[in-house]
Amino acid sequence: MESSIAFYVGSVDYTSVENSHVHQCLDVTSPPIATQDGGHIHYTEGSVVFEDGHTHHYKAYSGPAIPVGSGMHVHYYDFYTTEDNGHRHHVKGVDHPAPGNK
Repeated sequence: MESSIAFYVGSVDYTSVENSHVHQCLDVTSPPIATQDGGHIHYTEGSVVFEDGHTHHYKAYSGPAIPVGSGMHVHYYDFYTTEDNGHRHHVKGVDHPAPGNK
């Protein structure tokens, strides 16, 4: 019996709705950054997908690793994009599960 396991790097989120539109946020993070409690966080920066004639940029740190069982963990994100075209967007949520408990 053959088994395959897929792991995702980063996440795909959508921004808040502002000015009647959203942007897709394709998140790719830094390697783990160790924290004093033995866990880790990630740094991310990038741009949201071009939509409604413009794009936004962001720079953010994740929250600490949150164990979700089966030897996997997620990170919570909560940040705002840059202001472009007279508005900014809020991005919050968790990334895809990744291996490790810390």
